[in-house]
Amino acid sequence: MATVDDARRSDKATAVAAWEALFRAQVTVMRALNADFPGGEISFNEYDVCFNLSTQPGRRCRMRDLTGHLLLTQPSVSRLVERLASRGIVEKQPDPSDARGVIVALTPHGFDVYRSVAVQHAQTIAEQVGAGLDDDELRTLTELCTKIRTTAGSGTDGRTRRDRPTEAVSA
Repeated sequence: MATVDDARRSDKATAVAAWEALFRAQVTVMRALNADFPGGEISFNEYDVCFNLSTQPGRRCRMRDLTGHLLLTQPSVSRLVERLASRGIVEKQPDPSDARGVIVALTPHGFDVYRSVAVQHAQTIAEQVGAGLDDDELRTLTELCTKIRTTAGSGTDGRTRRDRPTEAVSA
């Protein structure tokens, strides 16, 4: 007879197996995207900065918010922004609401560079991600990944793990 603890272990093992599959797929796809990236004008990480800025209102946001969208440390993002600014792809502006803050804005030239690279990059993404999946599976993958992203780090009460009392975790 299965116990509640057996069911929890089974749920945990299933979640870990799903995570490992997702992580390995992501690593494989990212390596392929990096290898095929059309990096003549901007690097893969610089593209990520431009992509994130392109999705913001006015194609601009605070440096702190930009860093929150990237998988890079704040000093790495600062160096990327400096390199992009030196080439006229982004510009740094003082934040009118906070003298210590910096706004990073995609310039018109930077948006043109981004769009040119994005068209080529989108083709590689379609080839890599869509290679073994039909349209229905791609829609399901999008829904599942969105659900994971929006619920990760929060419990059913909406608080993040850091906000909740420490829970005993059994191995």
